[in-house]
Amino acid sequence: MDTCSNGLPRLGRRKFVMLMAGISASATSGVACASAGPAESPEPARTVFYASVGADLGSYTVDENALTLTRDSVTRTPDLVQYVWVHPTLPVMYVAYSNRAKANDNHGVAAYRIDRGTGRLTEFDQPLALDNRPIHISVDPAGRHLLIAYNQPSNLTVHTLNADGSIDDPVAQREPVDVGVYAHQVRVAPSANLVVVSARGGDATATAPAAPGAIRVFRFSDGRLSDGSSIADGDGLDFGPRHVDFHPTKPWMYVSMERNNELLTFGVQDDGITPSPLFTKATVSQPALRAPAQYLGPIHVHPNGRYVYLVNRSDGTVDFGGRKVHGPGENTVAVFSIDEAGGEPTLIQTIGIDAYHARTFSIHPNGRMLVTAAVAPLSERNGDQVRDVPAGFSVFGIGDDGRLTFARKYDVDVSAGPLFWCGMVSL
Repeated sequence: MDTCSNGLPRLGRRKFVMLMAGISASATSGVACASAGPAESPEPARTVFYASVGADLGSYTVDENALTLTRDSVTRTPDLVQYVWVHPTLPVMYVAYSNRAKANDNHGVAAYRIDRGTGRLTEFDQPLALDNRPIHISVDPAGRHLLIAYNQPSNLTVHTLNADGSIDDPVAQREPVDVGVYAHQVRVAPSANLVVVSARGGDATATAPAAPGAIRVFRFSDGRLSDGSSIADGDGLDFGPRHVDFHPTKPWMYVSMERNNELLTFGVQDDGITPSPLFTKATVSQPALRAPAQYLGPIHVHPNGRYVYLVNRSDGTVDFGGRKVHGPGENTVAVFSIDEAGGEPTLIQTIGIDAYHARTFSIHPNGRMLVTAAVAPLSERNGDQVRDVPAGFSVFGIGDDGRLTFARKYDVDVSAGPLFWCGMVSL
């Protein structure tokens, strides 16, 4: 097979391929590496960084060498952005939105054309109206179906995509689809024949008992789900998966355990996922320190498959001098190397983000740059003083060994809404 210098498959020059946060290299046809044939030189791909603040979805020009972001444009979406996914072969972006209210609900998915030269967005179809909040969306590798996960009530729907990328009717399922408690993410395996839902469950609160979490696995064919199975530890009450990501070339799935501060590794088989993890690794120095003091965020495997990255989150507060300041807990990126033979991850670095509660992050398609997005500002104690730390983007360079080097932080005004999602798209 003809490959790029980074070892990934080389794609035809005319094929428009995108890689963004939430989409592993295996979930697309490849990474933006174009083959122009033996007589032509490859055209360099342009990457655009997108980030949402409330209902505003901003686009930023990326300089992957200088590790900088420059704001270019803003698109106003119908409501608060929840998650975003890009079609695997068309210049189409899907934006899930919701006002997250119990009354006067406004939920849906909007579709946008991506300008191949600038990355700017143009709405090209009427938004798909939904009855409940879509917390996560994804598209199957063939670009034929849009999958939507809902957290409350927990549910999953599959919608047909037309040839132009517009959203069509939902696919009628032959049997009820049980996605567990508090579905938080839906992914289609690289083989395209499995769908995995992360059902986060929930810890006990003053008003509700603990709810079991699980990884729900379904067979997937022509938009229909079948043979649902569940993976959990015991009764699932202490099992809290948030997101999964797949290795780009090997049969491994990596799981961010939000309620456990752990990284799990599962084997991916033709007929499903291994019933128990191959490896379990802590992502913080004190994994027993649970939410709201400490919990995990999203997960992304490096495009070359040698490393996996997770964000440790903490936004619990304590009183100090009459003010609420950050209490115990880490706000870091955890970097794991992946054993090429067996898939075992090994923690090689944790690095601070100089911000709090990074709900989302993204890796540049060339694998040399990583950006986290902290959802909101928070105060912290600095000796006898209090320092206000704004929300914003923390930018890191990625070395050949997978380790991160902090480059800079961009403060972001989130008075219009939370900094809820970010991602990079290669045009």
